[in-house]
Amino acid sequence: MIQTLAFYLFAVMVLLSAALTITARNPVHAVLWLILAFFNAAGLMVLLGAEFIAMLLIIVYVGAVAVLFLFVVMMLNIDFAELRSGFARYLPIGLVLAIGLAAEIIVAIGAYGAGAIELSRRASPIPDDVPNIVAIGNLLYTRYLFIFEGAGLVLLVAMIGAIVLTHRERGGTRPQNINRQVSRRPQDATRNTQPGVGQGIEL
Repeated sequence: MIQTLAFYLFAVMVLLSAALTITARNPVHAVLWLILAFFNAAGLMVLLGAEFIAMLLIIVYVGAVAVLFLFVVMMLNIDFAELRSGFARYLPIGLVLAIGLAAEIIVAIGAYGAGAIELSRRASPIPDDVPNIVAIGNLLYTRYLFIFEGAGLVLLVAMIGAIVLTHRERGGTRPQNINRQVSRRPQDATRNTQPGVGQGIEL
């Protein structure tokens, strides 16, 4: 019973946070909703008996990919003063989310103690003596090979998009000439002058 309750709880939270990731106007909020979706997806993987994938979601996606997205978003000239001004207004929503996450953790601990959900038998029918990592490797590189490669292509496109956003042209700045800097002679780099008191120098 508790496994079914935890499954529906995590599934609803994944769908809700994914929808908020797409519809959020603020890119920082969108990344935070994405991190919440990753955490709930990891909870679903734990219920299915795939602890290895759950740890990958937390370590790789939340610890690396989402943090990379957050760094890229913070380089987009966002007005953080406006974000901080709304802290008190969003405080009740933050408390509700914190209570909800605490409830999810409690339910997940109870569901994990009760055992993996029976859906795992239908999702990956494997013998009991096969380790979890071996079974996942066999499934990823046989039955789900094209889906696995497609996920890699999606991450590649996301990385290219992040690079394009950070390397956009900015107006009002002088372009850097690498060749001119490298070919400059040492005697052209500095100039010694002895200006009089209060006279200054001519550039």
